[in-house]
Amino acid sequence: MTGRRLSIVERSIGGSGGGTRVGRRFWCILPVACVFWFTFFAFYRQSYIPTATTTIATTIIITTTTNITNATASAICTATDDTVTTTTSTNKTKTTTKTKTTDDESSNKHGVAAAAVARIRPPRATRPPPPDPCAGRYVYVHDLPRRFNTDLLRDCRTLSSWTNMCKFTSNAGLGPALGKSGGVFSGSGCWYGTNQFALEVIFHNRMKQYACLTKNSSLASAVFIPFFAGLDVARYLWGNSATARDAASLDLVRWLRSRPEWGVMGGRDHFLVAGRIAWDFRRLTESDSGWGNKLLVLPETKNMSVLVLESSPWHSNDFAIPYPTYFHPSKDGEVVSWQKRMRRTKRPWLFSFAGAPRPNQTDSIRGRIIEQCRGSRRCRLMDCTGSKECYAPARVMRAFESSTFCLQPPGDSYTRRSAFDAMVAGCVPVFFHPGSAYVQYLWHLPRDYRSYSVLIPEEEVREGKVSIEERLGRIPEAEVRAMREEVIRMIPRLVYANPRARGATTVKDAFEVAVEGVIGRVDRLRKEMKSGEVPAAPHTEDVEHDNWKLELVGNRGPHEWDRFFSNLSATLRP
Repeated sequence: MTGRRLSIVERSIGGSGGGTRVGRRFWCILPVACVFWFTFFAFYRQSYIPTATTTIATTIIITTTTNITNATASAICTATDDTVTTTTSTNKTKTTTKTKTTDDESSNKHGVAAAAVARIRPPRATRPPPPDPCAGRYVYVHDLPRRFNTDLLRDCRTLSSWTNMCKFTSNAGLGPALGKSGGVFSGSGCWYGTNQFALEVIFHNRMKQYACLTKNSSLASAVFIPFFAGLDVARYLWGNSATARDAASLDLVRWLRSRPEWGVMGGRDHFLVAGRIAWDFRRLTESDSGWGNKLLVLPETKNMSVLVLESSPWHSNDFAIPYPTYFHPSKDGEVVSWQKRMRRTKRPWLFSFAGAPRPNQTDSIRGRIIEQCRGSRRCRLMDCTGSKECYAPARVMRAFESSTFCLQPPGDSYTRRSAFDAMVAGCVPVFFHPGSAYVQYLWHLPRDYRSYSVLIPEEEVREGKVSIEERLGRIPEAEVRAMREEVIRMIPRLVYANPRARGATTVKDAFEVAVEGVIGRVDRLRKEMKSGEVPAAPHTEDVEHDNWKLELVGNRGPHEWDRFFSNLSATLRP
């Protein structure tokens, strides 16, 4: 039985006589399989690689490196306990190898070799981190109690006794959207019925989209206070209670003093937007009959930067930024398209004026201007006396778009929103007092006022010494074109982009320019504080005078415009 079983096996593998075809195949495949498995295990498990090979590789690495010291070589040999290396003064190396076959020993040898290579390999050069695009631009925003901002918007019907401010604080402060109005406005979503006193809301919403906000105040170059100062005081401007007008401002500075951010620079790195003219916040007495509140005369705010629609020529803590216009682009292309259109626009009128006389102001020149405009065939007049025409954005912009020059005399104060509407329309502004623009918007307008505007001294108009038509008509056409081109080039810096268009614009708008101006001022103050030039504590007395000269030309020496401001000293300057 056993013999039969063996004979079957013999036959299956070929037997003793060469056997069958299957048996011959078996003997051919067997050696190939053995070679395959031996090779597989030799490469897969390091212990199958001969120890001598590892030792030789290690020795070559150490021997060919002349920078390795004797102590290092000795330490390597001691650590492996497999290779004993002796280095002579001629850098010749003898190696005695004790071969082991265990996996751990072979692994140790490879580890020593890798360590040796790592020691002789020069360190990799690391790339420096990319520059921070927000370095020097970070802004920290105070999280104010709601009573200082959003509660005012909630109670928008109380903000004005004559105007429905709920309509004008909608759309992030832009007001109701305007249609194309017979082709006056181009582009959808760019034009809004914006109220001139909605700047605080617009600015706050633009700040929410600012690319360099930080929640770490220690990184901030400036600290923003989102207080709606203009909306607050407007509720009480025509009332008889100075206490009511001052309440929110006093509440605000108490809150700020309690914050750790305030103590860093005593408020010199803080800024806020008060969306009215400075005189609405500079009441100098405690009498109820005084105008406005005393926000800008408080010791704490004298250290801040306060952005207003019109600044005081004699003080250093308030800075004028542009009035909001009707144009709020959402994309760069909308700005470029509008600029191209203003370059192509035909302007049949030499000059225009939109406004009303001021019969109760004896020194006002508006009456004289209206007379000259009516007497000229080259003037487009929009008389706003008892007329709603001047409150229709399309009609105002149509008048400016069709005019080469737009007259901008002082009104209730020296600045006008109309000046910015006119420049957005590509119309060259004509000013009659340097306080209307030249000493105001130093961050936004060129210092060379002749490059974009015309100045006709108001006393010449008042005394009947000048014909506006003749003065403007004598300007060479090439000079007029250059001024108009400069005005059109300035448009992006004069408008506030749509706050809801996050990251859609790259061109600097009026908001970006204002923030840059604040940060630049804070940087200068920070350096002065470090050098001991200015104290960290708030001002307690008013020692400022003729600050407009310092900001404009860098000194308070005699200036050609002194006569324009001397008449105001007795009535407006504290």
